Amino acid sequence: MVAPICANGLKLTVRFLSSLSTSKKHGRIDGYNKLQEGDDAGERNTEYAALVDSYYDLATEFYEWGWGACFHFADRRGGETFAQSLLRHEYYLASRLAVSAGAKVLDCGCGIGGPMRNIARFTRAQVTGITINQFQVDRGNALCASEGVAHLAKSVQGDFMALPFPEASFDGVYAIEATCHAPDRAKCYGEIYRVLKPGATFACYEWCLTDAYDGSERHKKLKKDIEVGDGLPDLCHTSVCTAALEAAGFDVVEARDCAADGMLDGGDPWHMPLVPSWHPLKWPRFQFNPVMYFLMPKILSFFELIRLVPAGTSKTQVMLQAGGVGCAEGGITGAFTPMWLMVAKKPLK
Repeated sequence: MVAPICANGLKLTVRFLSSLSTSKKHGRIDGYNKLQEGDDAGERNTEYAALVDSYYDLATEFYEWGWGACFHFADRRGGETFAQSLLRHEYYLASRLAVSAGAKVLDCGCGIGGPMRNIARFTRAQVTGITINQFQVDRGNALCASEGVAHLAKSVQGDFMALPFPEASFDGVYAIEATCHAPDRAKCYGEIYRVLKPGATFACYEWCLTDAYDGSERHKKLKKDIEVGDGLPDLCHTSVCTAALEAAGFDVVEARDCAADGMLDGGDPWHMPLVPSWHPLKWPRFQFNPVMYFLMPKILSFFELIRLVPAGTSKTQVMLQAGGVGCAEGGITGAFTPMWLMVAKKPLK
């Protein structure tokens, strides 16, 4: 059991370092950090496209190495593996679309397309994913081809604040922890409304502050850490997202926090993968223990010195670690959720 896990981890790490060694993207870290300076979200909202594109240039390879191809959270229920919990979370959202084989579906903010490929297999729908980041488009389409689902799923480059599709193009639209990057939720949801067919469904998981957020210094810090470590212009309350969906013209069918579902007997809450562990096989938790948290940037700085990885890699790791810590704090305190479920229909008229 241990040997295959270690062998797979070594394989992923070699591929990760090989990808980093040819990367020219990590020089963007200083510009990204400058955009995230200060508490006023005004400039970040104005420069959201550069902010998000820079973030995913920096973070994508780290995400795929440490988390896999599905860039989202899920609670883990009894008997599930980590991978199974992510699939169940995706399949549940896809089921809310009620689409048939051959339907045209949009994944709004698809990353490298892990959920897109899984949902295409699950529904047999024709799924188009959109991401602002060209590196993710190229990586996602390469994975679609290698996994044999290019006939069902494809990624395109574009901005979900101005979707490059005609009106009423899709039989269903979903977003998994992606529209949190939007500087204006109502405008983003309005674009989704425009490309959705009348009577069709939009379903999403949103990153939100909850009613438990109290504005204390601890909560302000976790909010800022999440924004900086996860490429967000600003993090808003659940009520803001639900109101924005209604303002866009949708009929809201359901809005609730899936993190509060319970059913965790024999499982774990969504934030557990980010809680520090001393067990080296509990990844990514192992990297958050105090020793590894201190050592990882030092190790990457040494790799930069010997040119095994490009300059900026260690700063990128520090930024991502802060995001992980902020998310874990958000989960522990209950002040933040990455799974505010919203299901809404576009009226027939």
